[in-house]
Amino acid sequence: MNVLPPSFGHCWDLMPRTLEGQITMEKTPSYFVTREAPARISAMSKDTKLIVVVRDPVTRAISDYTQTLSKRPDIPTFESLTFKNRTTGLIDTSWSAIQIGIYAKHLEPWLHHFPIGQMLFVSGERLISDPAGELGRVQDFLGLKRIITDKHFYFNKTKGFPCLKKAEGSSKPHCLGKTKGRTHPEIDREVVRRLREFYRPFNLKFYQMTGQDFGWDG
Repeated sequence: MNVLPPSFGHCWDLMPRTLEGQITMEKTPSYFVTREAPARISAMSKDTKLIVVVRDPVTRAISDYTQTLSKRPDIPTFESLTFKNRTTGLIDTSWSAIQIGIYAKHLEPWLHHFPIGQMLFVSGERLISDPAGELGRVQDFLGLKRIITDKHFYFNKTKGFPCLKKAEGSSKPHCLGKTKGRTHPEIDREVVRRLREFYRPFNLKFYQMTGQDFGWDG
């Protein structure tokens, strides 16, 4: 994937030189939801392949909140931030934790600049349940030989997700840092139900746009 931060002007100058047979990758969670990013990346290289990792937007919102809570323990409750009006059940879409999960809305500007065939949508849930299978799709998409397999992973019960048995250039296992795998706070079931109801039409539209059913509404 040949992608640059949307805030940078001279894109080509900032990327490392890529030789024939090499792939240059760059990542950040903010590209997908930044309105200027598609046009700027397209202007840099129309052939760029784009990989988007998505997860259940309700779980994503709770995870987002959990991360913020760890840095700012005095923030309001998840429930109070979720609703503009708790009595009517009106969701506050201005809260970034909620807004980011409206994937169909964020995808539309990208489709003005890139064909859907240049985009791969990776399931965050399947990255946990079947990391080798999902990374197999990534390797196929990038035209790479399938080198990463089940033998490269083990399930870390403390973290609650797979880790690499051996990091590159090391003999030790490698897991994502302490900010990943935090225990989520208990959220009122009615709040979760209302959020699932809110996201359902956006999820269905996203499934149609990508040609993939991520199973978040089962």
